Amino acid sequence: MTKKISAGILGMGHYAPPKTLTNFDLEKIVDTNDAWIVERTGIKERHIAADGQPMSELAYKAAVAALDEAAVRAEDLDMVIVATLTGDRIIPSTASVLQDRLGAKKAAAFDLSAACSGFNYASVIACNFIENGAYKNILVIGAETLSKYVDYTDRNTCILFGDGAGAAVYGQVEDGLGLISFDLGSDGSGGDVLDIPGGGSLHPPTHQTLDAGLQYIHMDGKAVYRFAVKVMGKTVLSALNKIGMTESDIDWLVPHQANIRIIEAAAKRLNMPMERVIVNIARYGNMSAASIPIALSEAEKDNRFKKGDVVALSGFGAGLTWSSCIMKWAR
Repeated sequence: MTKKISAGILGMGHYAPPKTLTNFDLEKIVDTNDAWIVERTGIKERHIAADGQPMSELAYKAAVAALDEAAVRAEDLDMVIVATLTGDRIIPSTASVLQDRLGAKKAAAFDLSAACSGFNYASVIACNFIENGAYKNILVIGAETLSKYVDYTDRNTCILFGDGAGAAVYGQVEDGLGLISFDLGSDGSGGDVLDIPGGGSLHPPTHQTLDAGLQYIHMDGKAVYRFAVKVMGKTVLSALNKIGMTESDIDWLVPHQANIRIIEAAAKRLNMPMERVIVNIARYGNMSAASIPIALSEAEKDNRFKKGDVVALSGFGAGLTWSSCIMKWAR
């Protein structure tokens, strides 16, 4: 019988543009204030891509850092997966743009659309390719430039979103380490509560759709909050149950950084003290597919994890989607 290959993270990198938009800056734009934003979201500032700076630029910088830490050459990559909802263009995929810029000449490349769950979805795909022996080295990137899709006259959404990119190189790791379980799901009946209505084949770009603001993020905040509070802890428990583990086995929780109250609710359901939860929402806001990998990369570089630690990644997003990955840290 062929021995199963264990797949996990070999190296990570992240990047956020230097420009920041603070709550005090937003006070000058819309009817809001710092205290209100912090109390309800936990966000103090968010990073904003420069004019003319595409998502691929952020993704490239994170990718280079991850490859360097993993000691993997771009030409040795077998696949590049970019999780995003803000790609440079409809076609070609941003992954193909990065594959060329990195010099990953033998790599397959594609974008993945699962919104804020995207990094977890892409990580599961990457690990399965490695575990079955099809590929050896796969680059997974979660990257967004959400600021380009924010209506800065809508105080309910413009306070939430920022830009950034996080990247991980996946490959073979020691037996028993790396990705050990996952849970992925979707409830498309909730698709309308968080979307960008315009720009696709449903509402192709026209003067009318632009005038109506359909190119911006639209969100029913209360509905998204109710969904997130219910699903963030549940998806982790589902992944743990598959391998006979419980919440008491988790050493670290790395949640999607959407709202501090949602993060606290997930931690409470999993009986996790907040000092074991990776939180950086105050400095970044919600970066969709980039949130989890940036939080994970920062924690790794701060030496928060030790080899063998059980790390749970939990996310939710438009779709509506949910996702979790249970990893035994391999570095």
